[in-house]
Amino acid sequence: MLNPPDHTMTRKSLGNIFDRHSLARLRPFVEETADRLTDRFFEEAREGSAEFCSLVADELPIITIGQWMGLPEADYELLRTLTHDQVHTQELFPSRSQLALSDSATAQLRQYFTDVIRERRNSPGEDPISSWLRAWDGIEPDRARADAAVHSLALFMILAALETTSHVLSASVRLLVDRPHEWEWLRQHPEDVGGAVEETLRYDAPIHMISRVAAMDCEVGGVLVREGEMVQLMTGAAHHDPKQYADPHVFDIHRAQAHLSFGGGIHYCLGNALARLEATALLNSLLKRDARLSISAPPRWEPRIAFRRMTSLQLALG
Repeated sequence: MLNPPDHTMTRKSLGNIFDRHSLARLRPFVEETADRLTDRFFEEAREGSAEFCSLVADELPIITIGQWMGLPEADYELLRTLTHDQVHTQELFPSRSQLALSDSATAQLRQYFTDVIRERRNSPGEDPISSWLRAWDGIEPDRARADAAVHSLALFMILAALETTSHVLSASVRLLVDRPHEWEWLRQHPEDVGGAVEETLRYDAPIHMISRVAAMDCEVGGVLVREGEMVQLMTGAAHHDPKQYADPHVFDIHRAQAHLSFGGGIHYCLGNALARLEATALLNSLLKRDARLSISAPPRWEPRIAFRRMTSLQLALG
């Protein structure tokens, strides 16, 4: 939500947080966590069926980002719940009750990270939040302003890392389980798992709408947009534009075309590599098991437009 120079300074303070060296350090933890979660999922599925979202898709992102940020494991459930509630405010037409829920969640998240910043000030470590505090101390001489900048970063990381990644995980599994021939292809050709993740990001993106405010009068598609007016970019529709994609409504893991799920330009998603790592690790964990999965009940979603969220994906063996 920032423009230069504020955006430039904020991105610079973060550095390249998920470069190949950082990902190499994270990969063993993510893969081990994915294996542990899928072990638990298959244990439950042997009893008849198991709900994939709550057991796996909602868990892997919070465990990954929580461990990376050095947050207590006991807080993961609270953070996951508050994130689910907070994103209502980013919908196109939120109800009053949804806005109230979002406001309450935002207030609780702000207080949570206020406490975290205070604790890291008193006992700094090698975690990202401590590193951001050191970086901002070199940029901003006013400690309160430096703390506020790091507070915003920490809050943003949680909000950006959970809801979207959880959807990519559940959506990729739903789409592949529903297409056994694609599932078997990936079992025999694991090198194509990355392509399946990219096609999931295009076919059923976690964010279907991005809001922007016009910085000046301009014309978009023959429509005059005046300075200060809000424009909704419908990326979900763009991903199914037949002018850009051949047979856009076909899920094709060999498509290999660019998409808009991580945005673009200076706002390209900082965590794109981490989300891809989690999705790839999870699919590899599922595919290496000698088991077939099927959807045993219709999946359920939150009734949203902007942020996709699958609330239930019931899967059975066989």
